[in-house]
Amino acid sequence: MELTKFTDLGLRVMMRLAVLDEGESLTTQAVAEQVAVSYAHAAKVVAKLQALGVVETRRGRAGGLWITRQGRGISIGALVRALEGADEVITCEGDNPCPLRHSCRLRGLLRQAQEAFFATLDPYTIDDLTAPPTGPVLLSLSTRTPG
Repeated sequence: MELTKFTDLGLRVMMRLAVLDEGESLTTQAVAEQVAVSYAHAAKVVAKLQALGVVETRRGRAGGLWITRQGRGISIGALVRALEGADEVITCEGDNPCPLRHSCRLRGLLRQAQEAFFATLDPYTIDDLTAPPTGPVLLSLSTRTPG
């Protein structure tokens, strides 16, 4: 199973915001640069994270984005489920449906495997992901010089 780039970026944005000091915020542009993605992609991810209640944003001169208390405590499994959506690992329906779809056991097994994957992530939070050695590396991203 491979996570979408959207989910990968969502996790990176959350991790970067988690190491900010209390009261500190970053712009979407700064986060995009620090996690090495385009502003357009970062903006879409930030909008989704805000809709989930794990990131807050403020527009304007004193604006920026920061992680919420809920964002710090959300399980990685729950966050990945929310970002990935409810899609199954395989598609049995569609324009060219699988002829085995009504009697195949593979779909159920893959759904179980997918849930086991999420269950492995459930006990961990964003704060767990930003513990050393990762946290200091995330902080160093803001001091990088382009080049």
